Amino acid sequence: MSLTQYQKDFLTKLISIRSVGGDAADGAPYGEGPREALDYFLGEADKLGFKTGNVGNRAGYVEFGSGDKLFGIICHLDVVPEGDGWNTDPFTLTFKESDKQGTLMYGRGIVDDKGPAAASFFAMKALLDEGKIPSDYRVRLIVGTDEERTASCIEHYVENDEVPAFSITPDAEFPVIFSEKSIFHVKIVDKNGENLTACGGSAVNMVPAKASCVIEGQEFKANGKPAHAARTDLGINAIEVLARTLHDSGIDLEKYPLLKFIHEFKGKEFTGCLMPDESGSLTSNIGLLKIDDEECSIIIDFRVPIGYDLDDVFRNLSRKATQYGLEATIDSALKGIYTDKNDPSVVKLTDIWSKHMSRLTGFTEGYREKYTDAVAIGGGTYAKFIPNTVAYGLQAPWHADQCHQANEYAAVSDFLEWIEIMKEVIESFN
Repeated sequence: MSLTQYQKDFLTKLISIRSVGGDAADGAPYGEGPREALDYFLGEADKLGFKTGNVGNRAGYVEFGSGDKLFGIICHLDVVPEGDGWNTDPFTLTFKESDKQGTLMYGRGIVDDKGPAAASFFAMKALLDEGKIPSDYRVRLIVGTDEERTASCIEHYVENDEVPAFSITPDAEFPVIFSEKSIFHVKIVDKNGENLTACGGSAVNMVPAKASCVIEGQEFKANGKPAHAARTDLGINAIEVLARTLHDSGIDLEKYPLLKFIHEFKGKEFTGCLMPDESGSLTSNIGLLKIDDEECSIIIDFRVPIGYDLDDVFRNLSRKATQYGLEATIDSALKGIYTDKNDPSVVKLTDIWSKHMSRLTGFTEGYREKYTDAVAIGGGTYAKFIPNTVAYGLQAPWHADQCHQANEYAAVSDFLEWIEIMKEVIESFN
């Protein structure tokens, strides 16, 4: 099977919109790109006869069905910056053939999260075309436009519109996500400044691919490998590489407290989160580095297991920063969430996944036992911001994580299966 012409055209246009969050403009609270993506998505749904709504130009929805009960599918249309390392234009949907997965689609957002938003929309369209419109409940696909920065888009939605009785957010991977770690961003500052210039990273929730420094008359550059901050094991942190390079080159880091802190940084030891719990282990990512005449700071992204208190984590980190003559401040804090694995909705979603998993590329029978039970993640989804919501798909867990990485891609056959999964999920809600 292949994409229909409508699906291909829709995806091509949606991916082409550089919906990276930016400065607010008139009618565009998160910048022109996210607003353009929202307008396009809602406009297409409106043409097909769906009920649509724009919630303060921050979020919108596509709805069909009737009845008092509301089932939600929550996605986002904004994307992280493209970053470095792309082999194609990140905002041009590009098709390539592969030996193992067939035709692949490349483009920023095809996995996180424009692709899942489109697949959910196509599932609703297919049911509409087949005349399978729910008569005793409504289905609402809610799309936000600032998930990658603050998720204030969905907070605005919750404050101003109808909250579904139960929702899924297809912004992670299968199977069901029963727990999400806390996301904790801490800024470390040298208020005395350091006689050098340095920079690195493009977003705190991305493993930085590049970093550079001019110090003692020398210029240093470091390269890394981008990845999502929730999966630091898939990346190489260029800021950490830079600090190590400076040390190995004979630069006396004792004179530069912030650089020394970076070089000696150990997330678990510095925060006291030494042991994992049911949600996993702590991960940390020094995502942003800025040293110039105005500021001397780093911002660190921590994914904290739900069993740890963030106040304790901050006290430990602040105490450690003080030992270097630095000051720690909280940049943002988002508490983790937990849903019982035996919740009926979780069980239902797990059963649907079990039926479809063998149809995704790369599946082997051994994965059935390994990837069936609900799991915990370090990533943050809309489930943290809207009640009665769990993350569910749409990426297969055995595939390399594509979120926030260069050359983000999805197999066409997998995408088409995503649509089938979403159709069954919608029809199963009652």
